[in-house]
Amino acid sequence: MTLNKGYRNVYDLNIHLVLVTKYRRKVIDRAMLTRLEEIFRSTCSKWRSELKEFNGEEDHVHLLISYPPDVEVSKFVNNLKTVSSRLIRKDFLEVLNLVYNKPVFWSGAYFVASAGGTTIAQLKVYVESQQSPE
Repeated sequence: MTLNKGYRNVYDLNIHLVLVTKYRRKVIDRAMLTRLEEIFRSTCSKWRSELKEFNGEEDHVHLLISYPPDVEVSKFVNNLKTVSSRLIRKDFLEVLNLVYNKPVFWSGAYFVASAGGTTIAQLKVYVESQQSPE
């Protein structure tokens, strides 16, 4: 396990994020997927985070992101969605205008889950095994 070090903390925080296109329209092609990865990498670095893995299909993308403890996940995700939507609509205007009547790209909802190398069951055993003071 690789640990990150902050000023007063040591951490390993990761999220699995899934973003879905508006109305689950199948609009993402290879060129758009490549551009989305560039956008997400750039935006993550501005949040002192790292895009560890990225991939997607025609109607959704998966991101595995490592982030510092002072980043608010909801604000971070909303910024990722806003920036990527704005830039992808700018870069692929002709294609997206055929699919969407309004300036949209992502669905309003998203999926996010904490991701780590330890299961809840393993953590429970570890916590239970601690020696309590007498």
